[in-house]
Amino acid sequence: MRALVAAVIGVAAAFALVLTVTAIGPPSGRTSPKPLLTTVPAHP
Repeated sequence: MRALVAAVIGVAAAFALVLTVTAIGPPSGRTSPKPLLTTVPAHP
């Protein structure tokens, strides 16, 4: 019985976290205009 209560509390906490993140929305950050270095420099 204790395991069932713990499972219900865990599911409720996860659901509350999802609702909170959905209500807040995505962060209003911007991506950098500078490209990342994706090439490997030539070996000497």
